[in-house]
Amino acid sequence: MDYRRLGHSGLQVSVIGLGTNNFGSRLDDPAAERVVRQAVEVGINFIVTSNPYGEGRAEACIGKAVHGCRAQVLLATKVASNMGDGPNMHGGSRKHILEQVDLSLRRLQTDYLDLYQIHFYDPFTPLEETLRTMDTLVQQGKVRYLGCSNFAAWQVADAMGTARALGLEPLVSVEPEYSMLKRAIEKELLPCCTRYQLGILPYFPLASGFLTGKYRRGQPAPAGTRFAVQTQRAATILTPENFAVLEQLEAFAAARARPLVDLAFAWLLAHPQVSSVIAGATTPEQITANAKAADWHLTAAEMDELDGILRVLAPTWETPTAHLRPFRPW
Repeated sequence: MDYRRLGHSGLQVSVIGLGTNNFGSRLDDPAAERVVRQAVEVGINFIVTSNPYGEGRAEACIGKAVHGCRAQVLLATKVASNMGDGPNMHGGSRKHILEQVDLSLRRLQTDYLDLYQIHFYDPFTPLEETLRTMDTLVQQGKVRYLGCSNFAAWQVADAMGTARALGLEPLVSVEPEYSMLKRAIEKELLPCCTRYQLGILPYFPLASGFLTGKYRRGQPAPAGTRFAVQTQRAATILTPENFAVLEQLEAFAAARARPLVDLAFAWLLAHPQVSSVIAGATTPEQITANAKAADWHLTAAEMDELDGILRVLAPTWETPTAHLRPFRPW
């Protein structure tokens, strides 16, 4: 397993992380523990969750699973999502954050979080209030590093500028949706993260499972898959254009005797701003397969070839990946 610095911090995270939005829902405690233990076994040290996953059960599953190996893992969770009825049960207010951090610590059975992320930008709370509260948690030792998720580039820049002006703890990472099919962050967010030396933590790296190859042209989504239920999202992904690209990507990976999933992860990791790819797993076997992707380092020529395949999907503002190379680890 390779490791990279989390943005401008000194924290070393595994380039493949473990996403846990299935914990507490599709995975019960014993199944979650098997997945976590296998992750530790193969060198994955970065476990990412959020307080609403499984209505809090995901954090509880993780807390039980890391018992006895807490020092070997880095725990990241989030705050700001809706956690119940009432006007103060969501957002970035001091009240909500201070209540939720203690609940997350209790469920995770730990006295500190390695990374605490603002899950969504809150337009109804002054940014200074949110950042001062997060800074307080760092000073208290409850949190080691700060990050955000689903922020626009201007919101990230505002947060970094405000933290600098007020002498507060800055963000070290941003968690956005990013994959070979979903490249919107390349317009503004990726350059913003480069400017502020923030680590990018892509979620949905497999485009909600499309880049696994489980969906086939002209066939209905298999029963039990995400797109069998999320028909509206499926209509935006299961398009003739995307299938044409998928078939070329499958051929590219097959020519190198690698599965398509490895290619999806390797392409993201070819971007030096990416600190860790957040990949979900429901079995120990999936964890092992995900970890193997870390040893595929795409060459500049291969990235150029992939740019050619993906260009048909790229909007006119696409930022070419060529300017990001040659790749250098953090």
